Amino acid sequence: MSDSEDMTEFASIVERIERGEVPIKNIERELICPICKELFTHPLILPCQHSVCHKCVRELLMLNYDDSLDGGSECSLPGSPRSRVPSPSMERLDKLVRSGSISSPGWRRGSVTPRVTTIACPGCQHDIDLGERGISMLFRNFTLESIVERYRQAARAAIAIMCNICKPPQQQEATKSCMDCKASYCNECFKMHHPWGTPKAQHEYVGPTTNFRPKVLMCPEHEMEKVNMYCEVCRRPVCHLCKLGGTHANHKVTSMSNAYKILKEKLAKSIHYLISKEDQVKTQITGLEQLISQTEENGQLAERQATEHFDRLFETLQERKSEMLKSIEQSRNRRIEQLKSQMEEYQGMLENSGLVGYAQEVLKETDQSCFVQTAKQLHVRIQKATESLRTFHPSADPCFDDFVLDTSREETLLKELCFGGVPDAPMIDLSKSRVYNEATIFWRLSDDHQPTDQHLLEYRRLGGPRRSPTQEDVKDGIWQAMECIHAPCTTVSGLDADSLYAFRVRTCRNSVFSPYSPEVTFHTPPAPAFDFLFNDKCGFSTERLVLSKRRDAVESIAGMAFLLAADRVQAGSYVSLDYIIGDTGISQGRHYWAFKVEPHSYMVKVGVASDTKLLEWFHNPRDTSSPRFDHDSGHDSGSEDACYDLSQPFTLLTVGMGKLFIPKTSPSSSSAATASGDPANRALPMPQRLGVCLDHDAGRVYFYDADNMRCLYERQVDCSGIMYPAFGLMGGGKVQLEEFVTAKRLTF
Repeated sequence: MSDSEDMTEFASIVERIERGEVPIKNIERELICPICKELFTHPLILPCQHSVCHKCVRELLMLNYDDSLDGGSECSLPGSPRSRVPSPSMERLDKLVRSGSISSPGWRRGSVTPRVTTIACPGCQHDIDLGERGISMLFRNFTLESIVERYRQAARAAIAIMCNICKPPQQQEATKSCMDCKASYCNECFKMHHPWGTPKAQHEYVGPTTNFRPKVLMCPEHEMEKVNMYCEVCRRPVCHLCKLGGTHANHKVTSMSNAYKILKEKLAKSIHYLISKEDQVKTQITGLEQLISQTEENGQLAERQATEHFDRLFETLQERKSEMLKSIEQSRNRRIEQLKSQMEEYQGMLENSGLVGYAQEVLKETDQSCFVQTAKQLHVRIQKATESLRTFHPSADPCFDDFVLDTSREETLLKELCFGGVPDAPMIDLSKSRVYNEATIFWRLSDDHQPTDQHLLEYRRLGGPRRSPTQEDVKDGIWQAMECIHAPCTTVSGLDADSLYAFRVRTCRNSVFSPYSPEVTFHTPPAPAFDFLFNDKCGFSTERLVLSKRRDAVESIAGMAFLLAADRVQAGSYVSLDYIIGDTGISQGRHYWAFKVEPHSYMVKVGVASDTKLLEWFHNPRDTSSPRFDHDSGHDSGSEDACYDLSQPFTLLTVGMGKLFIPKTSPSSSSAATASGDPANRALPMPQRLGVCLDHDAGRVYFYDADNMRCLYERQVDCSGIMYPAFGLMGGGKVQLEEFVTAKRLTF
């Protein structure tokens, strides 16, 4: 086909689509809400581009609102399992919306309070924070709504749309729908409410419909502005105010007409490609139908063959069972007969019975010759009876130890009975697996390169405080299973904080499971995960710090600027640290975050600091309240060697040169190292990953080895203000935030 013919056919398809000549059929699964499993009703577009019914989004927000009230900040763990529950009443939902509890989550940037606008997308499972505006920041998917309406009319053509003005029983079928009045009318009512010569006569009307869409799409963030641009980063329409000073100021945008043209051409080309491959698709469908038939036949044949094999095994087992039970029965009868015979002999030794009674009668014989003739043989029998009495031995052994059947080997063989080779056990990848409020477990498959059908991950709680409501009924040590996992990784939600969990996995091939992998254990953090990125605005030094594009890593460059700064200091050795903080602060609750300090780093300080203290550091870096300033000597001490007796609005640990330096302990602090003043005793090997837990309510901060959750150091901290994750770098050094800290912020 030539290019001109191809373009002509392409244009024809576009025209057919625009005229609605392409029939609506077999598309119902595209019009089903993933939550309520019904046709979409007023669908909203989430930031991830998936659509959900308006009422379903409200119900999800309502569920999260209830969780925040019932569980508090510690129980409402991010990533907790979300279950479908009966829908709350619309009256309760409307009350929450009117009161602002849903649309206004009550938090601002720079502080962390319980959020009630975070939902999990049912399509991609990403956690989506709707922000302060809540549902109102989402666009209605009018295109999808129109398609659903056309589908309803096509599927239920017999159900007519009735006039909204007429009253039963004289209610007439609607013939028109006014897009301005958002109502449907019969001919008479339409003429009555839209008389000639009035402004209503200019209203736009269409055929009967229940889908009334606005003429102009307005910006949800700036309600009086029309959307006239398209953000290519967020993939959503925006207005000019969004671009000038809103959240899309630094995003790449294009005109709405250009986006419409480009996206429509892409969609039409994709449809054209699919339509042009219709014959190929039909051929593949025919092939799939044949494969289904062959699969059904071959599966039934395999079932019959397997049944025959098992029937033969059952017959063999039944034969062996009969033979062995018969052997036991024969041995038992023989022994009983022997013992009964012996018992009868001993009964004859009793007086006036048996042998003794017969001997007593022989003694009454007075004829000597007759007595001697009979007594000789009788005496021999009496002597044998006397001898057996002295040395008693049962004539048969009542024990059947020789008939004990050991079937352990056969049971093992039967358990390992399979159609082919048993898959090798997988191995859990400790380098990739991470456990926080939810566990992301990776595993490596065997080297035989044969495909597996599914994987089975099991986990159990070994100990720790019980906090998650979803785990209240689960006893410690009981294995919980996650089946039908097709990828070599999965995520387990709803784990308790500060608890020890064990994990194991096995694979399945052709309905045959491999042995379990070696059991591995992980310790969950002591608090919910705190998500933030590095702040590139407040106090950030562009001369000596390099921030990654994702703002999840910062590196200190010991270049010319650093040397010049040191050269300007003529007395002492003071060179200021370059501080950088998180872009979100903490105003309440317990929170945990983790990061990695590169081993080559010269000196890095990590910890927390209040907003007031940060202002002092950023505006006067050589302030005597700096954590690097020695109050007595007047020069830089290089570490937190000063022992603070009072609670300070900051706490920082020094990490560098492959070591972690523990400050001198005080009455308000404790550590895993000795309290000795010798610096060598307070220098620990630098962990691969460090964790920080701030308990804002208790005013205490903890530092952990994030790999094994061992607490390295803790102390009191003044949390009267908003606390921020704080980092200070000097010389060459790099800090990389853990993925779970940045995942939610980088998803969209």
